[in-house]
Amino acid sequence: MRFLGVIAVVAALAAPITSGPSVGCPGQQVPPPPPAPTEVVGPAPEPLPWPAEPVGGPQLGGCGEIGTDGAPQVGAASWVVADLDSGAVLAARAPHARHRPASTLKVLTALVALRNLDPDAVVGATTEDMQIEGSKAGIGAGGRYTVRQLLAGLLLNSGNDTAQALSRALGGDPVMLARMTAVAREVGALDTLPATPSGLDGPGIASSAYDLAVLFRVAMRNPLFAGTLTTPSVPFPGYGDRPGFALSNTSRLLARYPGSLGEKTGFTDAARHTLVGAAQHGGRRLVVALMRGEQHPEPMWRQAAALLDWGFAQPMDRTPVGTLVDRAPVVAPTATSDAPPPAVAASEPAPPSTQPELPLLPIGIAVVVGATVAVVAVGRRSRS
Repeated sequence: MRFLGVIAVVAALAAPITSGPSVGCPGQQVPPPPPAPTEVVGPAPEPLPWPAEPVGGPQLGGCGEIGTDGAPQVGAASWVVADLDSGAVLAARAPHARHRPASTLKVLTALVALRNLDPDAVVGATTEDMQIEGSKAGIGAGGRYTVRQLLAGLLLNSGNDTAQALSRALGGDPVMLARMTAVAREVGALDTLPATPSGLDGPGIASSAYDLAVLFRVAMRNPLFAGTLTTPSVPFPGYGDRPGFALSNTSRLLARYPGSLGEKTGFTDAARHTLVGAAQHGGRRLVVALMRGEQHPEPMWRQAAALLDWGFAQPMDRTPVGTLVDRAPVVAPTATSDAPPPAVAASEPAPPSTQPELPLLPIGIAVVVGATVAVVAVGRRSRS
């Protein structure tokens, strides 16, 4: 199957640093059913094993509500609210439960692009970009876009088309997915298994509310990422006979919540609604992440706002229930531990010759080479 080579690579890379007993919550190791049709095109990859200890602290291994005294009731299956700067987790519900991230996964896509591509490098769009299913920023065949503009389309309009263009600029989906997996593992987001650069559903795709908060916190340290999230609109190039236009920020949290620092939302039929964002009040910054939610009885942005309001009302010296990490836990090697991946020297697929040469960093994962023949071409379902 077309997906299987890529998924095998990603699943292999995403294994935790150590092999330990399964200590996680029953029924939360993989996203709940029903899966999207694109998730059942072949044998499912092995689920990510639970780390030997809960990432972020022992209390975060809880399967239900943690430290939620007085917190508002929201409908999302999993959520986390934490201090964006210190990483102190104020409260959570099933923080490490694995769910489909939908387009909140684009935070990780953006982080990889920011680390590996020159923001001013130019990428040419293709007909395939226009044909991708789901939300689009509006790039088109013949159009030429800077990486900076593609990131704006990715974050402001949740463009699946711009995710695909960024992936191609990096060398294709196998390279992008391998790097997304490597970055997630590096920063301690050990519940995250990407299957598509856009967050469209694919075999094994998973993340957690904890991981979304971790990834957003790391990404917010990049000025281009943080600045893009709060930009009301940006000029965007046209293509062919289509003139340029203004790309508008669709964030409801940014528009309606005082002090908002921006958000990334997502939706697919299988994932339901997801959201990760941040806000600032009185010199304090909080991050909130929600997964597998619904837009009723309150829309997702209002649910996020309620959690933020509660978080800002908590005393600064409130005892945290855990911590958002920014690197994988260091564990002493064992005989069964994964060996460090060997380096790859000039073996990654090069960008198509029709595009300018873009800087590619070594990914240090040799198995990607064998997976490049399995480029993802999938029927997909997504909204944002």
